[in-house]
Amino acid sequence: MHEEFKEEIIVNKVGGRFKLSTLIQKRLVALNRGSRPLIELPTKNHMDIVVAEIMNDKIFLDTSGELAVNDDGTPLDPTIAAPEAGPTLDDLR
Repeated sequence: MHEEFKEEIIVNKVGGRFKLSTLIQKRLVALNRGSRPLIELPTKNHMDIVVAEIMNDKIFLDTSGELAVNDDGTPLDPTIAAPEAGPTLDDLR
């Protein structure tokens, strides 16, 4: 189990358990569909990648509850696709 889950660091970062589970699920789907990781890790384990992306503010849920992918920590405009990030946000739904 990840240490972030034991101490609820990641739960507080995202804003609750429901939001965390939603974010993890949506990002795992994106990675399984071929989206590239937004963080360099020496593992191919998608759960490890998702946890690292959340902890490094690379992904979050936007105000409508949709997955937002970000490289610089600022909110991502969901109408603009980031081609280097893999599938568009529409592909993640």
